[in-house]
Amino acid sequence: MTDDAKTGPDTPPGGRTDPVSQDVGLETKYIREALEEHKRHGVEMAVLARWIVMPIVAVFLVIAYPHYSQFYYVGLLGLLCINGFFIRRLARVGRSRAEVALIMLDLVLMTIGMVCPNPLDTEGLPLPINYHYGNFLYFFIILAAGTLAYSWRTVLGIGLWTSTIWLGGAALAWLFMTPDEELGAHVQSTFAAWPHLQILFDPNDIDFRSRIQEAMVFLMVAAILAQSTRRFYLMLDRNAGLARERANLSRYFSPNVVEQLSQNDEPLKQVRMENVAVLFIDIVGFTKLAATMRPVEVIELLRGFHGRMEQEVFRHGGTLDKYLGDGLMATFGTPVPGEADASRALACARAMCEVLAQWNAERVTRGEPEITAGIGIHFGETVQGDIGANRLEYAVIGTAVNVASRLEAMTRSLSAQIAMSDALCNQVQQEGGADDLLQGFTFHPDQTIRGLAQPLSIWSLERP
Repeated sequence: MTDDAKTGPDTPPGGRTDPVSQDVGLETKYIREALEEHKRHGVEMAVLARWIVMPIVAVFLVIAYPHYSQFYYVGLLGLLCINGFFIRRLARVGRSRAEVALIMLDLVLMTIGMVCPNPLDTEGLPLPINYHYGNFLYFFIILAAGTLAYSWRTVLGIGLWTSTIWLGGAALAWLFMTPDEELGAHVQSTFAAWPHLQILFDPNDIDFRSRIQEAMVFLMVAAILAQSTRRFYLMLDRNAGLARERANLSRYFSPNVVEQLSQNDEPLKQVRMENVAVLFIDIVGFTKLAATMRPVEVIELLRGFHGRMEQEVFRHGGTLDKYLGDGLMATFGTPVPGEADASRALACARAMCEVLAQWNAERVTRGEPEITAGIGIHFGETVQGDIGANRLEYAVIGTAVNVASRLEAMTRSLSAQIAMSDALCNQVQQEGGADDLLQGFTFHPDQTIRGLAQPLSIWSLERP
């Protein structure tokens, strides 16, 4: 009866899991994590509220009724605080019988304190007098705290359990009480002229009409709060899905692009033609280098390289299209074109070279070999859109992608860090970023590019 968590998908016969089921399982994971986070914070808030409210009530009782008999109720309030500690320890998402039992214990302790005679009270008043104090209001504290931590079913359950226990306690009190005939006669004679007051102040009357009214009002309030809690959980479910989608986007796009996508109603699956800047970077001689290293060292090398290069892609507003073994492909101008895509791509390439130089300096001090990388950049027309069936992938394809890949390969023969097309150079000049970004480049006219019918003029930045 605690927080409801969606169960994961069943695995089809044969142990195979279809892509749709995997997506559902991933979504369930995010939703469950969101529920667990909400439950943890909710229980913390509920228990903290209990530890604050209960001492306040205890102080109020002692001040309002300065008699040692009130320490009985202070003790019950202390038990409620201790019970809150165990609820905090046992709280979890899903069905928890122990947690439900502790909630029931809350309600039973409160009912006992309100209905049963106070053993420290020597006045010996009739049992129904306890119902005249209006202590039922304190049940609303438990109900309000329940909305902070529990599902709508548990909130509604608290309403049902409280009403049942309260009316059951009233029935037991009526069955086992001993009427005080003398006190009852005094009340009858005192209010002989006011029949309604005789009924209202009758010390031997449980007043079931008032008890039923209290239970009804409490149950209706619980139902309203349960509906409100249910709406909150639906919002939490929806927000967990949105957070998952945003987290997926952040693995491919820079933060500013993720922000644009999250506010853009145009679906990515719409196929369109756009001029974008494409960047390829690859480690030179990686196969030979990896042959001298242990597998764990190779993985650590790739993680260090990819992490640094990816950071520069995102820092310059680019999109990480994919990892390619010991390299990666990035695009600038996807999924939303900008005003300086070519300039940002070139700035990213030069920043990659600087970061790589700094990393190599660190590697040399540790006695590790330097890493050499080649970067190819091109600006041209591409086709963009989702590809795939059950599992979609946002793809950027076209001749521009092939040209950038070929330029990256040409960095070997040119002994260059960066090889960029004349088209990208011209675009950078149009964008106004030529002065600093193009410094140090050498022009190579009419270079033959494998896969292209016409020669291509390129610019190269030599290695230091």
